This record gives sequence, C-alpha cells and structure tokens, in this order.
Amino acid sequence: MLELRDLVKHYPAIGGEPVRAVDGVSLEVAPGEMVALYGPSGSGKTTLLLMVAALLAPTSGKVLVGGRDVSDLSEREASRYRLSELGFVRQNFDLLPGVSALDNAVLKLLKTTRWREAHARVRPLMERLGLGERLAHRSELLSMGERQRVMIARALSTEPQLLLADEPTGSLDTQRSREVLDLLRGISHERGVAIVLVSHDPQAATYADRVHSLRDGKLLAHEPDKDYVGVALQ
Repeated sequence: MLELRDLVKHYPAIGGEPVRAVDGVSLEVAPGEMVALYGPSGSGKTTLLLMVAALLAPTSGKVLVGGRDVSDLSEREASRYRLSELGFVRQNFDLLPGVSALDNAVLKLLKTTRWREAHARVRPLMERLGLGERLAHRSELLSMGERQRVMIARALSTEPQLLLADEPTGSLDTQRSREVLDLLRGISHERGVAIVLVSHDPQAATYADRVHSLRDGKLLAHEPDKDYVGVALQ
C-alpha cells in the first residue's frame, strides 16, 4: 500500500550543513498493517508524514501509495488523494467553534456525502471512541482529549485505505490512549487499512504490528525504553 524509497528532506541552513530532517528513509507498509515510528520530538516524524500526505515535497526519493508516486501529483490531484484515499490525524485541532462534535467530525465526509448519511455513518464511530454522550456538545466545551478523538473520527470518516496518525494519544490519559490505540489497530485489521502512527509515547508502540525508531531523520531498529519494559502487546 505504502512504500517509501530512500526518502530525503533537507532544509538549508545559513552558514552550516543542511538540516537533515528525513535522511534516506525506506519503508513498506502493507494493507491491514499498523506500523509505529517511535522517536523523540525533532526526530523527523512529522516531516515524514507531511511528505506521505503530499503536503511537503521531498528533496529526493519517492512516496508510493498504491504504486503511484504522490509527490508528483498536481495540486488538484493531491487534494483529491487526501480527500478520498488518505486519513490524517494531525496534532493541531482544526475544529470549528460553535459547532457540535458530530458536525465537526463529518466535515470531511460532507464533501462527498449528504448530511444525514454522513451523520449516520460517523455516529457509531464517535460512540466507539467514547463520545456518544458528547455528540451535541460544541467543540469549545470539549476537553483536549475529546477534541483529539473528534479529529480521529473525522480522519476515519471517509474509510481511507491509508491513515497517518501524528501523536494521536498526545492529549489523552492512559485509559483513553489504550482505547484509541485499540480502535486504530482494530480498524487496520478489520478494514485492511495501512496505518503509520508516529509517537514518542512508548505505549503507542506496543499496539503496532511493527515498530521502528526514527532518530535524526534515520530509520533504525526499535529498542524499547528500559523503564517501559513489561508492557505487553495487546
């Protein structure tokens, strides 16, 4: 489903070596597989996702989704790709104020689906995310964790074949984090969705089918933190 071939993103630096945000990453993610990229802030995780989402052009290398290099898409083609094929859970909460949680969750789906049908499709997902009693609450009345789950519901609403999740548990407590991670893994396996999850949360790594570390822009073998030994794969 997703193949990265020697992907590179360098940024120029004044009077010094270029910043190597992503430095020669190669990776394959199959349909129905959840892969976690585990690493600290500044390791290149978000930059990598932005290139997969065709929001940032690589310096070199290829991003192949279903065999097509998405870095070569026109602006219109890239927009269509993000709408119909890709789900992206980003760190920023792009929620409309004064609008209910359910209406915020269906915004992406409304571009291709009627309002009533969109509500019917997204409501069960919201309930599965523990938001069943918060559907009518305005976004500004939701907790940070609830806003995060609304964004996850929006990303999944169009039933994408590839899902990118940038720190999806960053604003959640331990129990909600487990519930969201379990949901993502379940959707990956049930629907054949390829998921790339990036995080610095060691718990997130335990739910993935495969785990890699990303440090200084390079993909490395994952070595679990010694203080997190004992967390079993669910």
